[in-house]
Amino acid sequence: MSDMKHKELPDYLGSTLTVKCEKCKEELSERELAEHGFICPRCGGYNRMPARMRLAMLCDEDTFREMNECVESENLISFPDYDEKLAAAKAKSGERDGVVCGTARICGNPVCLFVMESKFMMGSMGTVVGDKIAALFEYAAKHSLPVVGYTVSGGARMQEGMLSLWQMAKVSGAVKKHSNAGNFYLVCCTDPTTGGVTASYAMLGDVIIAEPGALVGFAGKRVIEQVTGVKLPASFQSAEFQLGNGFLDDIVPREEQRGYIGHLLAIHRK
Repeated sequence: MSDMKHKELPDYLGSTLTVKCEKCKEELSERELAEHGFICPRCGGYNRMPARMRLAMLCDEDTFREMNECVESENLISFPDYDEKLAAAKAKSGERDGVVCGTARICGNPVCLFVMESKFMMGSMGTVVGDKIAALFEYAAKHSLPVVGYTVSGGARMQEGMLSLWQMAKVSGAVKKHSNAGNFYLVCCTDPTTGGVTASYAMLGDVIIAEPGALVGFAGKRVIEQVTGVKLPASFQSAEFQLGNGFLDDIVPREEQRGYIGHLLAIHRK
């Protein structure tokens, strides 16, 4: 677990704050959970990891440089109560929007990264998320850098209507331009990666990996069962199911991801 240790945990991870494991529902302190890389020390279940903690786990010390950090979502179509939801999401996550982007080094290899934030409206994809990720790919293409992306999302953000759906095409176009220039793109799907994110940039990587047990899919299981009338297996849309059906290249435990990604970056380094 050496790659999982953090020299300094964020202030909001107070030792007195009690949370429940997302898997076994046992209570423990958020600090204890963070010290174990957000893997429950009781049941071994994977809990959602804040974007900043993910970056601390992955990046070489003091190498991450954030890009477009001041951009924030606006209520572009005057959706009811959206301003309040945005304010609540900022307070809950400590982020301005649902993704953190920047440049860094992983095991000495220069890279562009984006990490989606589950605590900001479940990483939903709005215009700002799309803008920031597309800009990251454009920067990476210009500077011949690989991109590593971590996805966690419930899909397109309904409060932005069709504007959120446009992000699928916009980011996919930026990914294609980056690929045409001969650059490497790796995606790690975390729990959950669903909806329009799965239908676009989450499935466009040269290498697509996932965390154990992560939900990876487009429409929900119940919706598919209702539409098709077919009873689906309990493992449907799990990372293990998707790996067995060819949608993923590998499942990589959280504590091994830094070394795994660093090795692939070294192989594809220009």
